[in-house]
Amino acid sequence: MTDKAEAPAVRFGIKTTPMHVSYEDIRRVWLEADTVPEIADAWLWDHLLPVAGPKDGQVHEGWTLLSALAAQTERLRLGLLVTSNRVRPPAVLGKMAATVDVISGGRLTLGLGVGGTHQPPGAGGIEGANPAIAEYEAYGLSLVPPGEGLARLAETVTILKGMWTRDVFDFDGRYYRLRDNRCEPKPVQRPGPPLLIGGWGTRLLRLVAEHADVWNVPGPPHNPVGYVAERARVLDAHCAELGRDPGTITRSVQVLVSYDDPATTRETVGHLVDAGMNHIVLSLPRPYPQGVARWLADEIIAGWHSVNPSATRPPITA
Repeated sequence: MTDKAEAPAVRFGIKTTPMHVSYEDIRRVWLEADTVPEIADAWLWDHLLPVAGPKDGQVHEGWTLLSALAAQTERLRLGLLVTSNRVRPPAVLGKMAATVDVISGGRLTLGLGVGGTHQPPGAGGIEGANPAIAEYEAYGLSLVPPGEGLARLAETVTILKGMWTRDVFDFDGRYYRLRDNRCEPKPVQRPGPPLLIGGWGTRLLRLVAEHADVWNVPGPPHNPVGYVAERARVLDAHCAELGRDPGTITRSVQVLVSYDDPATTRETVGHLVDAGMNHIVLSLPRPYPQGVARWLADEIIAGWHSVNPSATRPPITA
């Protein structure tokens, strides 16, 4: 494993999954993290029902919660890992994202994923039946085949870029149609917030290579380090075919933190950095201990060459 003194620069974030936990606890962690410079960004998720634990537990809606936290923080970059492309029409999502970027003063990273599709049990490292089945039935949403989900996501990317950069925008796709779309105010960040695409399928990684600023994938315990590294090589191959410098894509991975064994978490981070990942999102188990953000900085992040969170991002590619 690479020695920290010789390791490449790495950016660290935190993820507070808003499931079976109160708004007050999430807010507490975010406000503390906002004062800890070693933590560059903070993330929520996009589910409407619990995917683990008691089915009657509380779950906060991701984008409304993100807006509230954006208004109360000053430094952290922020977003959802990841927004389901199946829950909101693309242009509605684009309008929401522009608003959150304004509220935050230009700190949004738009995380996107395919969303609910027909998947076999155990897919994505989640044991049991596809949790999207019950979630989508409960909220009147429909699952689609994976190929359709990916095609819809590609159209969403085009819609977002168009409505954020044009005064009036029309779109005619297979799945979505817009006439005289206007998005004012535009996002603070121009040409728009950085685009993060999450997932690991080979066809999705092609979309990452074509459009994304950041690629995110769940790491241990959902996916082992070796699998993350293999998927990164697939992304590199897509970049080579497209003539894109793979170094212009931030490699982001989620890691579940162990409060009882931080040494193991640090070791896992090291293996992921060795595999080429340069953005580590530390996912926090519930309940969140008091002072957890400072604890992460001291026990997990200390010694790494942290990236300045205000550093200029690479431009969004067409």
